[in-house]
Amino acid sequence: MADKRDESAWFMTSSLVILAAVAIAIVLRYTRAVMIPFVFAVFIVSLVSPILDFQVIRLKFPRLIAVTITFLVVVVMIAVFCFLMTRVVQTIIATVGQYSNSFADLAKRAFSEMGRWGDQFNQEKIVNDLRNTVPSMVTSTLGAVFNLLSNVFLVLIIVIFLLAGRNPYAVRSGVYREVDLQIRRYIAIMIAISILNGLLVWAVLATVGLELASVFGMLAFILNFIPNIGSVIATLLPIPIAVAQFQNPWLVIFIVVVPGTIQIVLGYLFEPKWMGKELDLHPVVVLLALSFWGLLWGITGMFLAVPLTGILRIVLIQFETLRPIGNLLIGELPPSWGRPPVSSCRKTEAGGIYDKARGKPPQTAPPSPKKPCE
Repeated sequence: MADKRDESAWFMTSSLVILAAVAIAIVLRYTRAVMIPFVFAVFIVSLVSPILDFQVIRLKFPRLIAVTITFLVVVVMIAVFCFLMTRVVQTIIATVGQYSNSFADLAKRAFSEMGRWGDQFNQEKIVNDLRNTVPSMVTSTLGAVFNLLSNVFLVLIIVIFLLAGRNPYAVRSGVYREVDLQIRRYIAIMIAISILNGLLVWAVLATVGLELASVFGMLAFILNFIPNIGSVIATLLPIPIAVAQFQNPWLVIFIVVVPGTIQIVLGYLFEPKWMGKELDLHPVVVLLALSFWGLLWGITGMFLAVPLTGILRIVLIQFETLRPIGNLLIGELPPSWGRPPVSSCRKTEAGGIYDKARGKPPQTAPPSPKKPCE
């Protein structure tokens, strides 16, 4: 009876959590114009807050000066990022026609090979559609990027208010401290891994003389912030250029395999060890999080999917009732799910075993150490 009551309570709690999640999702959907800059501002403040604390506590700077210096550091960081993004966007716009033609030529070769096996396609129509699809995809993606960059001013306003309201002497503990620590760790590690990933991909592609190697390296840096899917996209993007530029198929395979191996090693070996258990989400949960946050906030939501889901897990495990849901996000099933079924037998006061199937207790316990009912 106790187990049934526990299962009923857990089921009711899960149902209420699902209903609350749906309501919160609707609110986040309609307030994304404000919530996205706010979330970015919170992440930025979490990253640079040690700089503010160090100036006030260690260097004994006045609070106003410390906030001003920290804010200038944020401005420089955002300015450098915007400059790099602008250069990448300009390069992509200048070369999108070349990439589209290479992609169309690759499709034409593939259809020609398939035609030898008897498959007939309307090649011209499909190739023209692909030639027109690539620029439209690039335009929509760049539109999302420019929309994000247009919110920089609002992000800076929120950042300066968050920095001004921070108390460096406050002792932080509990869930707030855990969330702050995990956000800072995630951002620092992802930036370091993404920079290393972008540099290695650029070095490999530049070594073989691939055109647009610097663009693909920068895209590998940016797409690394999208778990699982981003690394796959970054690996496959150079294929049309490689096929159009090189006639050696082994060189094309090299261009795909080596950067793919680099991203697998960084993403699946080093990143989970450095991230820790709190943000080591189950792959299925990561895919669902990408879909969920991408549905709510578009491409920006896909970049924020893992840290936001990790924060949600940290909050859930603080409550005993919601802890099974939080552990489920990293692939740990509730203990009751792995519990063996309750036996239909129970011991009598005389020491025998009462079997419900037979309806009466035996006179003595079986002599064998392996009892049929325990």
